[in-house]
Amino acid sequence: MSLLRGPARFILRLLGWKLLDLPQRPVKAVVIAYPHTSNWDFPLTLLALAALSFDAQWVGKDTMFRGACGPLLRSMGGVAVNRRERTGFVERLAEEFRRRENFHLIMATEGTRGLQTGWKSGFYRMAMAANVPVILAVVDYSKRELGLLSSITLSGNPDTDMAHIAACYAGREGYHHRNASPIRLL
Repeated sequence: MSLLRGPARFILRLLGWKLLDLPQRPVKAVVIAYPHTSNWDFPLTLLALAALSFDAQWVGKDTMFRGACGPLLRSMGGVAVNRRERTGFVERLAEEFRRRENFHLIMATEGTRGLQTGWKSGFYRMAMAANVPVILAVVDYSKRELGLLSSITLSGNPDTDMAHIAACYAGREGYHHRNASPIRLL
């Protein structure tokens, strides 16, 4: 990743994007990506990861990993999730957090690019089970900013935590901003 830092920063600057980073990143965290409203979010996120020299894995639906693309996506940090049935995914990844010294896992909280009634709770349950903070990441098309906004430690009170997260994301817009789901757990 460090070899790609300069070129990624150059490309983002050329495209008019401002890169956001935390003064100090936690060594382990669930990273939530919001809003996720466009296929463009993925390549921009990969550029941001390279530009920030941020070694993170990301979660994608298992159908993305079928065929010839699977090995390529896994080599880029992809972790497949089966969203059609319960597979113990949250607990398996919480165990991965406990096992590793450094681990960052990016999750799209909405689970899709389309408008939903709220966020999937997997990120919350995983962060609580692994006892790790949550980093708030954004691709904000209105301000042309992308990267890491904030790091928070969840209290265990979902209402309080989601209100805090909503305040951090206030004014941030996705490419198709009408598809951004309300910031509340389903």
